[in-house]
Amino acid sequence: MAGQETIDIRRIDEFRWRIARQGKMRVDGLVYADAEMVTDIRRDQSLLQVANVATLPGIVGKSIAMPDIHWGYGFPIGGVAAFDTESGVVSPGGVGYDIN
Repeated sequence: MAGQETIDIRRIDEFRWRIARQGKMRVDGLVYADAEMVTDIRRDQSLLQVANVATLPGIVGKSIAMPDIHWGYGFPIGGVAAFDTESGVVSPGGVGYDIN
């Protein structure tokens, strides 16, 4: 996925938006935000990061973004994902590189 403009995000209801599984994504992305927030969210690469998290081995459920989503390092800030304990990964980008 080359950039934010390639991310197809569709409204589910007033506060939920779906990034459909595509390419190497193993699960869908789910963004919690209102329409005005989505306009702001589209200004950085955070939706691309939601899609990238959805490609990680062992991810279960969805790659989720809370309303405060913004571009981070690996995971978007405000991103949430769960991973299978046997086949999943532990990603420092999901925890924060400043956490020791």
